[in-house]
Amino acid sequence: MRRPPGERSLRLLDTGGAPVTSEADRYKGKWLTLSNTTLGVLLVTINSSIILIALPDIFRGVKLNPLTPSHSSLFLWLLMGFMVATAVLVVSFGRLGDMFGRVRMYNLGFAVFSFFSIMLSIDWMTGTAGTLWLIVMRILQGIGGALLFANSSAILTDAFPYDQRGLALGVNQVAAIAGSFIGLIVGGLLGPVDWRLVFLVSVPVGVIGTIWAYFNLHDKGVRTPSTIDWWGNVTFGIGLISLLVGITYGIQPYGGSTMGWTNPVVIGELAGGVVMLILFSFIETRVPNPMFRLPLFRIRAFTAGNLASLLASVGRGGMMFILIIWLQGIWLPLHGYSFSSTPLWAGIYMVPLTAGFLLAGPISGYLSDHFGARPFATGGMIAAVASFVLLTFLPYDFSYVWFALLLLMNGLAMGLFASPNRAGIMNSLPANQRGAGAGMSATFQNSAMVLSIGIFFTLIIVGLSSHLPGALEHGLAAQGVPRFKAHQVSHLPPTGALFAAFLGYNPIRTLLGPTLVHLGHARAAYLTGRRFFPHLIAPPFMTGLRLAFYFAALACGVAAIASWMRGKKYVHIEEEAPEAPRELHEEPASEQLGT
Repeated sequence: MRRPPGERSLRLLDTGGAPVTSEADRYKGKWLTLSNTTLGVLLVTINSSIILIALPDIFRGVKLNPLTPSHSSLFLWLLMGFMVATAVLVVSFGRLGDMFGRVRMYNLGFAVFSFFSIMLSIDWMTGTAGTLWLIVMRILQGIGGALLFANSSAILTDAFPYDQRGLALGVNQVAAIAGSFIGLIVGGLLGPVDWRLVFLVSVPVGVIGTIWAYFNLHDKGVRTPSTIDWWGNVTFGIGLISLLVGITYGIQPYGGSTMGWTNPVVIGELAGGVVMLILFSFIETRVPNPMFRLPLFRIRAFTAGNLASLLASVGRGGMMFILIIWLQGIWLPLHGYSFSSTPLWAGIYMVPLTAGFLLAGPISGYLSDHFGARPFATGGMIAAVASFVLLTFLPYDFSYVWFALLLLMNGLAMGLFASPNRAGIMNSLPANQRGAGAGMSATFQNSAMVLSIGIFFTLIIVGLSSHLPGALEHGLAAQGVPRFKAHQVSHLPPTGALFAAFLGYNPIRTLLGPTLVHLGHARAAYLTGRRFFPHLIAPPFMTGLRLAFYFAALACGVAAIASWMRGKKYVHIEEEAPEAPRELHEEPASEQLGT
């Protein structure tokens, strides 16, 4: 068996093009690299979720009511535009990192992210114009996030020997996942103080990270001189944007339907996206320097790991939104919290999920360095299946102890999976393809998050649509609401009530509006109190919620199978660093290392 790369010298290029001739030089400063790249991904993922809890304060700041039907698309784009931009661009930016230097692209990401964080905070407009400014700046901020995301894993893989990558990538991956939950609390704390602080908080971190990365990070990987695959970039970008936009508009009401999946525009966007991605695959097999080398999918560890990651993200991504709605719309009001205070407390009550990630991720990453990714990643997905199934047994007015334990279990399971799986993917890649490979992996993960939100919301709306109208009409009429008004409100799309609860607004006050004035103080107070709406919506909501949990369990079950199919411990070993670009089929063979 050939020696692993940690036991011999490699001829690699640093940022200045000088050869690095010793193992000690190659891995010098690896912990500094880990700390900086971890800061980068933490910054991106915190900002991906920081506005979730702060959205009510942001909309109040720009003086726009997001629940007005004509404004629902603005609400969704402010919520999801950042994720869509990041998902679409990571592969292209990873490829640019392979060509021009991963550290250079990563540094640019810090600078771009910091600049547009400032631009977000100086919005001087209100209403639709002010919201559009925020949406555009969030998408441009997502470009910086994509630059950071696309190159951080590749930089770490270059900086660490193969037998320490699991720990390094584990810390990085756990920071990425934990950041999405930390953002909930940070947004909930800063939003009520001043909505601009939600964006400004990233600026000092971004500036420090930019300077730190510029002076301390150095490229230690293989550059691949090449030309830009314009047609591949265009078809991939159009195809993925079309799919993600179709999903985004699919969860909005259309005509008399509660959702937009029958909207011809949505159908056209989804179909057009699939066609463009098929065209992208055809182009990549024909151009001399493709954006992404499709033969990488012949590497079983790479393909199985990415399939498992996509399915795990589908199972996990929408769960956070649904759990927040469960807490904000039902459980927290029943336990004495006002609707306006529920966004912050929802983030706080979900801390056990983050704790599980933080505890399991580094440990499983370290163990996977010695025993391979398969047992830990597969075991994590099996545990995730169990946690989702157990969540279906909770009543809507649960005991928090059991809820917290199941969140902790789910966090431990996802942390157990995420770190080894990412290390397994990165270890399987040739050195000169790590940027594009990491970008493709991030694309699967980020796109799956958007897809998951669409699926989870659809399942919840299906559950609500079958039972909520009748319950709402009967309940409102029993409290003196005029029959015609009760009938009208009961036939409004249930997304309005869900979004109201998600934004911390009082759902019944939002639905009835001026009608409350004519009902008398006592009845109006009861209808808008903390018990009427939660008890009314809970049974139909739990029907959809359990469907969503079963779907998540199914996705994680298939992810466990895909993870097991990755094979034994697999590390791509280079004979030597190429001095000129080679075709993928000419890369030195990789080997299977027994567990």
